[in-house]
Amino acid sequence: MIRAGRRHLVRTLADLAAQQGVSAQRYLKLKPYAAIGFPAPVSAAGARTRLYDGEQVDAYLLGKPVPELPVQDDDADLLDRQECAAELGISPRSWDGYKSAPLLAEHVTEVGGVEHWPRAIVRQYQASRPGKATVTGRPKNTGDQVPRDQLLPLTAPLLDADPAISAAAVTEELGVHRDTAQDALLRLRADRIAELMFTDPSLTPAQSAAALGYPAGQVRRAAVRAGAVLRARTVTPYLTDVAQAMHREGWTTTATPPDIQHPADDLVVAVLVLDGHHPPAPALVWDERQGWRTATSRRHPLTRGATLPPPGDGIRYLAQAQGTTPPPAALIAALAA
Repeated sequence: MIRAGRRHLVRTLADLAAQQGVSAQRYLKLKPYAAIGFPAPVSAAGARTRLYDGEQVDAYLLGKPVPELPVQDDDADLLDRQECAAELGISPRSWDGYKSAPLLAEHVTEVGGVEHWPRAIVRQYQASRPGKATVTGRPKNTGDQVPRDQLLPLTAPLLDADPAISAAAVTEELGVHRDTAQDALLRLRADRIAELMFTDPSLTPAQSAAALGYPAGQVRRAAVRAGAVLRARTVTPYLTDVAQAMHREGWTTTATPPDIQHPADDLVVAVLVLDGHHPPAPALVWDERQGWRTATSRRHPLTRGATLPPPGDGIRYLAQAQGTTPPPAALIAALAA
């Protein structure tokens, strides 16, 4: 946000480039603003347009201590789209519908090409809104309003628009249970953190989350799960080889790689259903802790949570002497034994 009385100090990346005597394109390529110690933007995390406090930047460039910005909220603070939405407890997409209200439209102001509203006006608008139920989102005793297979595709654009979006905001936007919204955000953030780490292995989960604009308090579980997602990507070629070997034996009707699951945030398991002719077991489960084991059910091959089932009653642990990733031939031999 732009703190009260500091609007005249705001600078865009183009302003910073001109200050350094380079083109905006070259400045973006060099990314001096990414250096350690460079002042953080005053714009919201993940904002498309970065805005900086000129006093802080000047001090940094002169090698002087960077002054701290005021931390106390003021009615004259200027809030951008994401910050206004957070103030009201809604999603940025919902704010886009609210901002046309006369009170907000009258007081909107552009700073660095970005729309802002005074904190006092946002609070005044909040107080003047018609009364609403204390609980928003999914009504009690009703099902989620979004089919499960559409949840991630519908949540992803909300996360794109607001990297700091809360589960409560997703609940209000989509009409799903808060736990459902939380799970969708967890999965999306973890996948994106993992993708960034895969692209740049030097990044830690925390660094990747910060680069994506995810607040630290919202991504502890996602950062853990991202590590599991990366391990799943690493083991996928091996699991594919096993699936193809099982298909050649006639124990599966297709060579489709097994479904990878995360019954716990820090765990990778995979399920391979043996639906061919005369298979040695209904299904196989690969668990990164213990390797392969048989399962007694095709529909429910995993035990509840992340519990490892004991051997017996149709559960066999296979080829463990060769580690958690035995060659497909060794696994087939163990199954046939």
